[in-house]
Amino acid sequence: MSAQEAATLPLFLTELRLPTIKRLWASLAEQSNRESWPAERFLAALCEHEVNERETRRIDRHRGESMLPPDKRLSSFDFNVVPKLSKAHVTALVEGDSWLEQGANLLLFGPSGVGKTHLLAGIGHGLVERGYRVMFTRTGDLVQRLQAARRDLRLPAELAKLDRFDLLICDDFSYVRRDQAETSVLFELIAERYERKSLALTANQPFSGWDHVFAEPAMTLAAVDRLVHHATIFEMNVESYRRRAAQSGLAPTEQPPKAKTKTKG
Repeated sequence: MSAQEAATLPLFLTELRLPTIKRLWASLAEQSNRESWPAERFLAALCEHEVNERETRRIDRHRGESMLPPDKRLSSFDFNVVPKLSKAHVTALVEGDSWLEQGANLLLFGPSGVGKTHLLAGIGHGLVERGYRVMFTRTGDLVQRLQAARRDLRLPAELAKLDRFDLLICDDFSYVRRDQAETSVLFELIAERYERKSLALTANQPFSGWDHVFAEPAMTLAAVDRLVHHATIFEMNVESYRRRAAQSGLAPTEQPPKAKTKTKG
């Protein structure tokens, strides 16, 4: 390659938006010349590096926009705390995509402090690594966001923004109170995503305790019906680790005692 070609090539790569090839081509070309690679191998090596780094950047970008708690991964979730919660089932939810394609939901019930948020966040991280777009939010914050959009007459546009995400994780769903916000926007969100895009939520109360969430009983029944129609339900009815740790004087880093749970779905 002439000096002029060597000087021009980075300009071409910049124009073509191939930053990884621009960074690596010289060293790979030197290795290729030294080891007498055929042209096909040299070109394939360059393309492989570009594709891999592009995928890494995409995952990093999606993880950043997901707002997932960075420290809550499945690798740090202690399945021994809930021995009836199938690790294989949870792993299948991360590795399988059929439930997301069907717009199926994932519902976690149990008292505060049993690991519901950690489990859902861990599933979310796993899905991001597999190329899916996930958004994590406290349900109260989401209600305020949707309520503000309705006041500004832009609720359809806000719902369309949320539609970009394959999975929307709504934490602390049953903490929402209808006297604190116009929670009918939650019903509109559930109806909009029904059988198209997946929802995941954590709740510390069963469906029978949701009358305080929606404006009227009929809306509660309709919301529950849509949520459970295609859903995996985990009932994590174990005693709060945080409560037991406080009562027994365990340090936060100590392992919690084993408990029991029930899995449906």
